[in-house]
Amino acid sequence: MKSSLFSDAFQEVPGQGGFQLQNERMLKVALSGEFMARQGAAVAWQGDVKFAFEGAGAKRLIKKLVTGEDLQLMKVSGQGDVFLADYAAEVHVLHLENDSITVNGANVLAFDSSLTWDLKRNKGMGGMAAQGLFNIVIEGTGSVALTTIGTPVILDPATQPTFCDPAAAVAWSTSLQPQLLKTDGVMKSLIGRGSGELFSLGFQGQGFVVVQPSEGLPWGAAASAQNSTGGGIGALFS
Repeated sequence: MKSSLFSDAFQEVPGQGGFQLQNERMLKVALSGEFMARQGAAVAWQGDVKFAFEGAGAKRLIKKLVTGEDLQLMKVSGQGDVFLADYAAEVHVLHLENDSITVNGANVLAFDSSLTWDLKRNKGMGGMAAQGLFNIVIEGTGSVALTTIGTPVILDPATQPTFCDPAAAVAWSTSLQPQLLKTDGVMKSLIGRGSGELFSLGFQGQGFVVVQPSEGLPWGAAASAQNSTGGGIGALFS
């Protein structure tokens, strides 16, 4: 049988262990132990691999009940190779070194089990119940795989005040304290795509903000805009 499908471009990437990109929209994890992944993200696996539901734990369960926010995870364990994806979104791998990052839960694909995570309430937002009020903080030493709908941009809020749609904000420096701002009726008709009251996240200070070119649009509408590739930490912050 002959086909360009069997060319080197589509062959499995040789594993060096840990997290690596199979291509810009698929993560390969060379598994020897365990890691955490978004439930339902495994599209293929080889070897002796087991999947198990991972509960939130008592403290995070209380926050989940109060906030409505959650990160649905599964524990992946065993020996083999696991391939993960999320509706063909771009995948970016970050390597934390005794560090932390704040992430929109919808953009978390997988992370090393050596890392810890928790729900964090962003300060300065009062009792407002809106998207962006709570996010996921991942910290420690290990790899994190994030997804973006389209190719993201890295913004520097230290140079000037920075604002974005809460659904477009993928991740940011944990040192930053975003403010949830209500947008007036005129601006509401000009920016964002959400319904009801429109809010934006405001950032200022030393750090970075990762923004995707989508405000949570249905995948079919967003996919046509994807022309570029994902990458590792070097590509994301280069």
